[in-house]
Amino acid sequence: MTLTYRNAFLVLFVASLYILEGATDFWIFSGSWDSSLKMLSFALIGAIMALGVNLQWGFAGLFNIGVMGFVALGGLATVLVSMPTTPGAWSAGGWTILMGLILGAVTIVTAVFMLRWLPKGRMRTWLTIAFLVLGFFAFRAVFDYGVAGVEAINPAATGYLGGLNWGGENYKDYGWLTIVAWPVGGLLAAGAAWIIGKTALGLRSDYLAIATLGIAEIIIAVMKNEDWLARGVKNVNGLPRPVPYEIDLQNDPGFVEKAASYGLDPVTASTLYTKMGYVILFTIVLVILLWLAQRALNSPWGRMMRAIRDNETAAEAMGKNVTARHLQIFILGSAICGIAGAMMTTLDSQLTPTSYQPLRFTFLIWVMVIVGGSGNNFGAVLGGFLIWWLWVMVEPLGQWIAEVTTSGFAVDHWFRIRMEDAAAHFRLFTMGLVLLLVLRFSPRGLMPEK
Repeated sequence: MTLTYRNAFLVLFVASLYILEGATDFWIFSGSWDSSLKMLSFALIGAIMALGVNLQWGFAGLFNIGVMGFVALGGLATVLVSMPTTPGAWSAGGWTILMGLILGAVTIVTAVFMLRWLPKGRMRTWLTIAFLVLGFFAFRAVFDYGVAGVEAINPAATGYLGGLNWGGENYKDYGWLTIVAWPVGGLLAAGAAWIIGKTALGLRSDYLAIATLGIAEIIIAVMKNEDWLARGVKNVNGLPRPVPYEIDLQNDPGFVEKAASYGLDPVTASTLYTKMGYVILFTIVLVILLWLAQRALNSPWGRMMRAIRDNETAAEAMGKNVTARHLQIFILGSAICGIAGAMMTTLDSQLTPTSYQPLRFTFLIWVMVIVGGSGNNFGAVLGGFLIWWLWVMVEPLGQWIAEVTTSGFAVDHWFRIRMEDAAAHFRLFTMGLVLLLVLRFSPRGLMPEK
């Protein structure tokens, strides 16, 4: 089988899995288009994340395992853009918080300049330390005063600054503007990536991995503990959506009549309509990013990045600034992950910082890239769709296997109890097994780089 036919077969095979989930009520398939479209929406987001990681690893060989930090920043952008501003929050302490943050930044920048301007010696060291300590206490005094004022405003419902209210209260007015949060999420992630890259990209690959993971955990810790920013672990619910609400569609006589003409009840029709709207929007974003990634890959810049990946020493000898190019690709890949994070929060309609786990946002995305084909953008996208389908469907598969293998045993038999307990961990077993099989029989992925 030629490579072209093989790739076409893989695409058709993965597409058939989602079609069977919606069209067939057999074995582990539910026969529900609602389930299939929901799974497809998350698969599109996973494919976009895999595309971002593939830019960093497949193009430049950067080992970034802090994906969840950039995804979380994308989710934060959705809150900051689309949620309404908390009444009285800025006057109660918002401006004070802003002043405290500026004071902290000025303290750090001034300390850096002191280290550059003052003559070397113990005096410079002690003066810098003293200035940092005084600046820290001044920052905390101003910042904490503002935080206390903001968090005291109706903490059961708000207790945070809120956002720009670009989502509005009614989709028909300007709810579609919540889409603006997606590129803003990319910008937030890109800004964090610039700071991380300037700090850590000079490290060796294993140290870079540790640094990115640690910084991602810091980002998540800040989001969990700073209630004034996005309510922390209290979560932000009811985020505006760029598609109509199901209840609004069900109350629309024209939509109800249209649904009846297709033989659908209003509830089912409104659910499918909303989920299809998300699928269309996410597909448009994926196609745009994939087209841009392919243009970059086939450009002189893309060939230079692969040359740096394959032999940094030779590329540097040819006059290429390896660190600067690494910073570029690191920012671009992180921005794509931030966009995907904003899309996912919009789809969930809530921001839940405790849900940003390394298993879901780092390990799973890396499996998508490795299985699909590192260095191949289409392979990364294919891996995103395949691995997400497995991640969702192996849970009912594990339960089915447990039921089949223990059907002849008593309810309290040790083997039946053991198999029922093991079914809950079937996801992790399957991911590891798929990864091992691909690395053994197709070490460059299902769609290897040309």
